[in-house]
Amino acid sequence: MLKGKHIVLGVTGSIAAYKAAVLVRLLVGRGAEVRVVMTPMAKQFITPLTLATLSKNPISVEFFNPENGDWNSHISLGEWADAFVVAPATANTIAGMATGLADNLLLTTYLSARCPVFVAPAMDCDMYSHPSTQYNLDLLKQRGVCVIEPAEGELASGLVGKGRMAEPEEITDLLELRMEN
Repeated sequence: MLKGKHIVLGVTGSIAAYKAAVLVRLLVGRGAEVRVVMTPMAKQFITPLTLATLSKNPISVEFFNPENGDWNSHISLGEWADAFVVAPATANTIAGMATGLADNLLLTTYLSARCPVFVAPAMDCDMYSHPSTQYNLDLLKQRGVCVIEPAEGELASGLVGKGRMAEPEEITDLLELRMEN
């Protein structure tokens, strides 16, 4: 059960970001409280308003609100979370997670997280199969991150191959299973 669980959802700049709306709805529907952290590029694919409406919480993108100076504490988010899920996870964000890069709020929240971490890759099949990406995913797995394998199928590029983000239902079911144990 996800009832009462605190989930931070990291959304990155991928065409699969539209699936984040469905994922938020499913998580909230199963009783979780969801806070969303977006990379700046993610806003090019899905609006913060959509995710704020579905999560019933403000969305964090920057370290502080430029209008009023309110601080978005990555440390507080990391401490609050029972699970940190990055879906979709681009090759860029996966590389940042693997190397400890801390140049955006999502990555600093990841570095502050004290909870189980889940990553759902979403990218073109050549990017996914590239040795650099596979190396970074292997590093994350060695560190205990649960990598939710992407599906095979038609990709935004028109190519067919492995790289489609797992479906929101699959991610939600996996979270529920893992958080029961």
